[in-house]
Amino acid sequence: MDFINGEALYFNKPLDWTSFDLVNNFRYKLSRKLGVKKIKVGHAGTLDPKATGVMIVCTGKATKRIEEFQYQTKEYVATIQLGATTPSFDLEKEIDRIYPTDHITCEMVSDVLSQFVGEIRQVPPVFSACKTGGKRAYELARKGKDVPLKAKTLVIDEMELLECNLPVIKIRVVCGKGTYIRALARDIGIALHSGAYLIALERTRVGCVTIDMCMSPNQIDEFLNDLK
Repeated sequence: MDFINGEALYFNKPLDWTSFDLVNNFRYKLSRKLGVKKIKVGHAGTLDPKATGVMIVCTGKATKRIEEFQYQTKEYVATIQLGATTPSFDLEKEIDRIYPTDHITCEMVSDVLSQFVGEIRQVPPVFSACKTGGKRAYELARKGKDVPLKAKTLVIDEMELLECNLPVIKIRVVCGKGTYIRALARDIGIALHSGAYLIALERTRVGCVTIDMCMSPNQIDEFLNDLK
């Protein structure tokens, strides 16, 4: 493999790792393997610390393909807790409010999910990398400041209810660039006249790259040692 000229590698990001943790881990080990001080390494499509799954990492000149990968269709499997919210819309922050769920049925959930298929408008989470006034939204949110974010147009291609064990549901989402599954969970909760937040999220596909094609960080050493 020619890492300087450019390679695209597929990783399964672990829980509680940031996307940058994974990139930095691989860059460090790759640099040592190649005996170079610096090598360009980047990733396509950030995953939150509480999310796992497919992450494409590019090296050398292949980093020019990052935007291409970011625009490819993505698939997620999300587990959502109904009846409560957190400021981050996932497990990163503590529950801040409780809502009723007795009125919710699995049929109602299916009907609501169908309303999100197609072109929708979505306000990104305040705890996100979106920029406002030249700063990252999460930087302002962590300081307790108001974060005015505008709704963006995006496309949900498919939405499937995989499990309905109320007040917990599991869904499969196929979507385009810019979709925040945390924000989708929030909006599903609102549509159900309740609250909701993510308790698990796995990105299972990016374009034609599926989770079974990905290596975990603990396989990096073996992968690099096997290179000729």
